[in-house]
Amino acid sequence: MSNASSSRPGSGDPGAVAPLLPLWIALPVAALAGGVLNLAFPAPSVWGCSFLAVALLLVALIGRRTWAALLVGAVYGIVFSVVLVSWTGTYLGPIPWLALGILEGALTAVGCIPIALAYRWLPALVPASILRAFVTAVVVAALWIARELLLGTWPYGGFPWARIALTMSPTAAADATSWIGISGLGFAMVLIVALAVEAFRGVLGRRRVLPIAALSGAALLAALLVVAPAFPTATAGTMRIGAVQGNGPTGYFDHREPGAVLSAQWDASQPLLDENVDLIVWPEGGIDGDPFQNAALSRTLDRLTSAVGAPLLGNAATETDGRYFNTSFLWPLDGPALPARDEAQTHAKRHPVPFGEYVPDRDFYAAIVPDLIGLIQREYTPGADAPTVDVSGTVVGLAICFDVIYDEVIQEGIDAGAQVLVFQTNNADFRGTAENLQQLAIARMRAVETGRSVVNISTVGTSQIIRPDGTTQASVDADRPGALLDDVELRTGATAGVVFGPILEQILLWGGLLSVVVAGLCQALRRRSSRG
Repeated sequence: MSNASSSRPGSGDPGAVAPLLPLWIALPVAALAGGVLNLAFPAPSVWGCSFLAVALLLVALIGRRTWAALLVGAVYGIVFSVVLVSWTGTYLGPIPWLALGILEGALTAVGCIPIALAYRWLPALVPASILRAFVTAVVVAALWIARELLLGTWPYGGFPWARIALTMSPTAAADATSWIGISGLGFAMVLIVALAVEAFRGVLGRRRVLPIAALSGAALLAALLVVAPAFPTATAGTMRIGAVQGNGPTGYFDHREPGAVLSAQWDASQPLLDENVDLIVWPEGGIDGDPFQNAALSRTLDRLTSAVGAPLLGNAATETDGRYFNTSFLWPLDGPALPARDEAQTHAKRHPVPFGEYVPDRDFYAAIVPDLIGLIQREYTPGADAPTVDVSGTVVGLAICFDVIYDEVIQEGIDAGAQVLVFQTNNADFRGTAENLQQLAIARMRAVETGRSVVNISTVGTSQIIRPDGTTQASVDADRPGALLDDVELRTGATAGVVFGPILEQILLWGGLLSVVVAGLCQALRRRSSRG
């Protein structure tokens, strides 16, 4: 291995550090990092693997030039993404699975370039070794979050499914999200690892003080993550919620008769009939029809709410002016026989799933995979209404299926006064995979981040009521019908993570990128002066 502070001989690049690993070793190390990081996510949930994976990738990136960094990042990103989202191929086949995995891997590769450049350029900008180590670690951690933000917003609205902080969902460190948000926790995690890597480089460079200083900083930050309590929110009573997992045939390729999904939900709701209930919750896709246009279906929902004595928070595909929406709605206890959609409390899914609920650039993709694209006939329109409903004065925040991964949907609900969060989802196309457990881990993190109870109700499971501290209050296992019924704690007040988390994200994004740009400009000036 090379001295961490040495320049590459003959590079003509003053101050540029040499790689810690030759490329032929860095590539399998990057692949190993991608595989190890998968172990940190459900179902294995070996959260410590997230730190090891980050360390392996950073070591593989140090000293790399642009194209080598792109190659290392691609190997890491493709291995990680293809394995993590393998559940997409269970029913839909290998094409969407590999397409998503390779796309995410390619974007990850692009996001690794600034990290490698930071390692090459920052040493010349910050000559003092200890300060350089801390500045480098901070910038690298910020650039990691910038890469996550890229994947979370582009293309087609992004897919922020695999943020590093989500691996901390079952740990005490999850409480940190209530102070600094999910991206803030991810930044802290990568900063801990980056400082440890700087300590390692200091040992290679035979420095005495640098390793101690860097490891001390990493240890202090890790201790803060472990001992910091959750940001306090105020208790505001309880709501007795009954959530129903019907386990009906709700998958794309499930064989079903008309009304089979509704029948399964109805049967699973029977335990609620003799109970005192404030709100019934059914999952995404729990109604196979549009109750705003189907009088028979409308009467069925009326009978349900009348029998239970509570309104229903349901979900169905609805149509308005030729446009289709994935719509959650509050079906009132004593409403009109066939209410108009625009008169009801509704929320349409904000981020319909590309290639699942709509096809972007349909003509282009239809020419490539016509049979697959032909399966998706109905095009869902993104919703624009608030992700909340008001149940007798209690504001309920909503997120439909994959909308749970988008910060702005959750934050908008909290800003509107949500006292409890309800996540309705349909996981039938991913039965027997880790998808529902990964989504459940995200729901758990949302509970801690917002200081709210979460009702995560699925068509096929796993469904849970989660307390504001992230612990499980009630649960129904996957692949069986069942009903959850419990007094769910209500909370008020916004956590610091909800209020300041988006601001911190922007600071990390632009601070990290600007640091690399400035370092690159300084490097160019140094190169020009050395030639002169």
